[in-house]
Amino acid sequence: MQERKTTVLEESDVAGLRAQIRGELIQPGDAHYDEARKVWNGMIDKKPALIARCASVDDVIVLVNFARENGILLAVRGGGHNVAGTAIADGGLVVDLSPMKGVRVDPERHTVRAEGGVTIGELDEETQKFGLATPMGVVSETGIAGLTLGGGIGWLRRKYGLSSDNLVSVDVVTADGRYLTTSETENPDLFWGIRGGGGNFGVVTSFEYRLYPVGPEVMFCFVLYPGDRAKEVLRFCDEYVAQAPDGVSPLGVLGRVPHDEIFPEEWHGKPYAAILAMYSGSVQEGEQVLKPLRDLGNPIADLSEPMPYVEVQKVLDEDYPEGWRYYWKSVNVSDLGDEEIKRLMAHAETAPSDHSTIDVWYQGGAMSRVGAEETAFGDRSAPYLIGVEGNWEEPHEDEANVAWVRECVADMQRFSDGGLYLNFPGFLEEGQEMMRDAYGENYDRLVALKNEYDPTNFFRMNQNIRPTR
Repeated sequence: MQERKTTVLEESDVAGLRAQIRGELIQPGDAHYDEARKVWNGMIDKKPALIARCASVDDVIVLVNFARENGILLAVRGGGHNVAGTAIADGGLVVDLSPMKGVRVDPERHTVRAEGGVTIGELDEETQKFGLATPMGVVSETGIAGLTLGGGIGWLRRKYGLSSDNLVSVDVVTADGRYLTTSETENPDLFWGIRGGGGNFGVVTSFEYRLYPVGPEVMFCFVLYPGDRAKEVLRFCDEYVAQAPDGVSPLGVLGRVPHDEIFPEEWHGKPYAAILAMYSGSVQEGEQVLKPLRDLGNPIADLSEPMPYVEVQKVLDEDYPEGWRYYWKSVNVSDLGDEEIKRLMAHAETAPSDHSTIDVWYQGGAMSRVGAEETAFGDRSAPYLIGVEGNWEEPHEDEANVAWVRECVADMQRFSDGGLYLNFPGFLEEGQEMMRDAYGENYDRLVALKNEYDPTNFFRMNQNIRPTR
């Protein structure tokens, strides 16, 4: 699960490195070391030899060269919202981009350029000043870097596609220390691989995205129905999506009602089947478009309302506190029939943690209209992505929760073509088998690209594609 290595560095080497970078260099024993090595997932407890909090692209180039020349395992940290733990390397060097927060919006071209340490919330705050947005995920504290490199699925997926689909260009530092700009016309092979290929080809220091008119206020649907109605709710949502405009990208959720005063006390801890959806157009249109999802009758709670787009992006933040323990996996399925829903309901019922959920991402629309060969992300034909989220608080509950996620995903494989979403990867324990399943027919092309840009697998703390030479 974790690559471990003992690194011994001479103090003179560390002093020389410190003199070459503008950012902060942190070592074991330093006052901020334990805080600096934390990531959002509390299961991850790694101890790197060095953490470099980068101030500029020049810092990144120096650090990549230093790690390569000294044979040091290198990890890259963007926003630090890292469920798989690959942003930190035991005994290695962490290139921490989190201080690199530059965001520049071009309202005339409808583009934005953001540095690698920016989070979704920070990006949205800047683009919404102009009434614009680009597709991102659904938790504002997520870093844009890891999200985009793995695809990026959110509330705008059916209207405008994935985060990676909306890249105009990226700047990247490669394994040999080169600083390249990639786009459809400049280093297009590398641009193809970066759009879904993870951090396999370099350290992406900035991302340029297309922007679209969204907000500032939108209509958001958030309604919980009793869990024993899951079949009715999920099937209705399926039929609804078939007729709904692309401006709606629903998410079905099976879980247990939180012990929170916003929900009726008699329902606390009991199963629910929820539908969440945002409409990307006007609030008035959204109220009508989303109304059928709210009109199934007798909900536990209906929290739907118009709200600022930036607040929609934060709706789920409270469900994912920093420092909790997380283990997420996923599987694409081609149908949502009675047997599939029956199995999902059964697994939701046996979840060891009240905080865990099974999520049904209704796909299609714009994201499915990108050809499988157009970007590394690959085949988008599956109409549903099942995300199984183990979320819990205590270390002694690790084994039971991890086992639950794995059992659910293994059970759902019989309904799948093998595809999955690499931003919900567990701990990447399946290795190249997982990569082949995720990338399908694009896998061999990605290996060839890895051979060209990173033949020694210098960048391997990621959803790793192994080179063959």
